[in-house]
Parts: sequence; structure tokens; C-alpha cells
Amino acid sequence: MKEEKIDFATGNVSGLFRKIFFPTVLGMLSVSAVTTIDGIFVGHGVGSDGIAAVNICVPLLMILTGLGLMFGMGSSVLASIYLSKGKPLRARACVTQAMLMTTIIPVLAIAYILRYPQDVAYLLGSSEHLLPIVLDYLLWFAPSLVFELWIVVALFAVRLDGAPQLAMWSSIVAAVVNIVLDWLFIFPFGWGVMGAALATTISCMAGAGIVVYYLLFQAKHVRLHPLRLNARGVKFFLHSIGEQCKIGSSALLGEATMAVLMFVGNHVFMQYAGDDGVGAFGVSCYYLPFVFMIGNAIAQSAQPIISYNFGCGNVGRMHAALRVSLLTACICGLISGVAFIGGPKLLVGLFLPLDNAAAHIAVAGFPYYGAGFIFFILNLCFIGYYQSIERVKPATAFALLRGFIFLIPCFLLLPKAWSVPGIWMALPLSEVLTTLVIAGFVLRHIKSLRLAFRNDFGH
Repeated sequence: MKEEKIDFATGNVSGLFRKIFFPTVLGMLSVSAVTTIDGIFVGHGVGSDGIAAVNICVPLLMILTGLGLMFGMGSSVLASIYLSKGKPLRARACVTQAMLMTTIIPVLAIAYILRYPQDVAYLLGSSEHLLPIVLDYLLWFAPSLVFELWIVVALFAVRLDGAPQLAMWSSIVAAVVNIVLDWLFIFPFGWGVMGAALATTISCMAGAGIVVYYLLFQAKHVRLHPLRLNARGVKFFLHSIGEQCKIGSSALLGEATMAVLMFVGNHVFMQYAGDDGVGAFGVSCYYLPFVFMIGNAIAQSAQPIISYNFGCGNVGRMHAALRVSLLTACICGLISGVAFIGGPKLLVGLFLPLDNAAAHIAVAGFPYYGAGFIFFILNLCFIGYYQSIERVKPATAFALLRGFIFLIPCFLLLPKAWSVPGIWMALPLSEVLTTLVIAGFVLRHIKSLRLAFRNDFGH
């Protein structure tokens, strides 16, 4: 696919952002659709127990996807800076290193899962009742992890290379393959959650094949490149991987937030509402990745613009990209929140019959959940900005606040005061508190921001 050249140094910032954002958000929503489509077919083909079983396995995917985002964001930031300094070979090496690491890590995880599946299922929070279904899903889902991580890292590189349309189509192809195979395996073949897991694995193979082929044979700037095995090459590898982990650590924590949300949420819902509560929470967790991916798409669309101009020392264009991303975050967060607050029956009905006990819990809880989406997306954008300019400490601190320091206490304390509605309010309250902290941090540095904005308007 022939792609139009993207000039990060001189192109109109709003135009550059739109050119990257629309294919990026469509591609990322397609990635989320792979899991959500599983849920729709599982909900109607297996029932709420099937949704609960799949949801129990999802935190594992979130943690490994977080590692992929860490290496993807870290390698993309470094590669952007190297390209801005005229060092394309180093940019290619960074992407290749990231792909290598996201091959080794999931392969080790898959080997452990296949060796000790029951231990992993209990660790993830499975009950005795759900264990057989969890194992059916886990064993066939595990092989998809390596392809999922390839896609995560490769999409960063493909967008940086100026091919956001190809990144979008690779995700859409994966989603379409998943739809067809989900229907085939769950209904005509009657394979239940095992069929859903197998469909996910095959669809991820298809999506990964497209982007990996591009990076091997078609990429212009960040094509995969043989790594040097001499002492200098090993030294650069270790340094680069360390920098990627440092820069991308808050992206890992962002995905870990999702894993913590699901892991702790499953346990708390099990305590207060039993398996039906876990099933209801599972429905919400099929939708939350869409909101997360929208926030990620905004941050990742601004990232190459910000990082490239950071490498060039152009502060005005960096902050122009930040403004565009924050405006987009407010609009997308508002739309997402209105959908959850105004249409819970429609959203839940896609997964479960509305007379189902789990559906009743979900319909009652969705409006509470959706109230925090605008803050959820804004926080992701601010974290992405600080990642893009290698400000690791604030990015990591904000990610820790929303994912651990605020979220876990909210999950543990709010239900004691407000029962099940308090569980639904844990995420919104933790995101609001994080936004307040970020606002305080920005206000402390408002003089430098005002100067940058004044320079922007002066141009």
C-alpha cells in the first residue's frame, strides 16, 4: 500500500494529528473488537458463565499487552528521536529489539501456562464452578499472546514509518477473521469458549502477519534490521532496551491498570454479588478496552509529532500537538460517557438477555461506570505526552496513581459504604483524583506552558 509522506517537522500539526488519528483509532477499535466479539458470541452461545470465564483470563492478556505497549512506546519514542537526528539505522535497531523482546517474553509465558494451566486459572481468580470453562478458554487462548504482542509493537513502528492506513487495515482484517471464526466455531461447530479462544488466536496470526511482513520488506525508515552480535552491538542493545523500558514503563502501568481493575474487580464482585456479579462486570470489561484504546489512539497519534519535534527542540509544535490531543480527549470522553449513562440496556443487551440476573446488575452499574470516562481518557493523554518527551518520572507517577494508589483503595473501601454501586464507582473516582493531581502538577509549571502557548499563537 502506497502511503503519503508525513512531515513531522513542518506539516500542520492539526492536519498531521488527524492524518494519524483516524486510521489509528479505527485500527485500535478493531483490535478491541476482537475480544468484544468473543464476548458477544460467548454470551449468547454459552451464557454469563462463559463471559465470566473469559473475563477471568483477560488480566493475563492485559499484563502482557502492557509489556508490548512499553516496548512499542519506548522504541517509537527513541526511533522518532533518532530519525529527527538523521540516524535511521539506530531507529531500525530500536524497533527490531522491541520485536525480539516481545517474542521471547510471551513464548515463556505460554510455556508456563501450558505446563501449569490449573494453577494459572486459580491465580487469575477462577472459582471451582468456573474452572472447567476457564481452562477450555485459557489453553486455546494462550498461543495468541505472541501474535498480540507483535501487533502492539509493530503498529507503533508502522505509524512512525508513515503508514497509518496499513496499520488500520491489519487490525480490521484481524477483526473480520475473528467475527467469521467466532460464529463458525461457537454455533455450527459447538466448541463454546474453546472456539472463541481458537478464533482469537487465528485472527491475531492474520493481523500480525500483515504488519510483520510490512516491517520486513516494505518499510521505508524503520524496517526490521539484523542486530549486531559484537560487544558494541550488545552494549547498545542493553542500553536501548533499558531506555525503552524506562520511557514505556508508564504505558505498561496503564495496561496494568486495566489488569488490576479486572483482577480486583472480579474478586470484589465475587464477594458482594457472586458469579452473576462477575458476569456483569465481565460485560463492562468488554467495553472498557474500547475507551482505553480511544485514549491510547489519541496519545499514540500525538506521540510521533511530539517526539520528533522534541528531538528537534521545537517546543511550540510539541505543545500544539498536546492541545489538539486534549481537545480530542474531551470530545471522545464525553461521547463515551453519554453512551454508558444513556444506553446501558442497549449495551448490555448485546451480550446477555436483559432478564438475566447478571444483566440486571450491569444495567444498574453502567451509568456509574461511564461517569469517569472523560477523566480516564484525559489522564492517558497527559501520560502519553510526558512519555513522548522522555519525562519518565511524572508519566510513571500519574500511571501509578490511577492504576494502584487510588484504584485499589477505591475498590476496597467504596463497597463497604455503598455496596455494589460503590464497586462501579471505584474506577471513576480514581480517575477523577488522578486528574486533580495532574492539574495541580501542570499549574505548578503554568508559566513555561503559557510561554510555549504564546509562542504558538505568535506564529
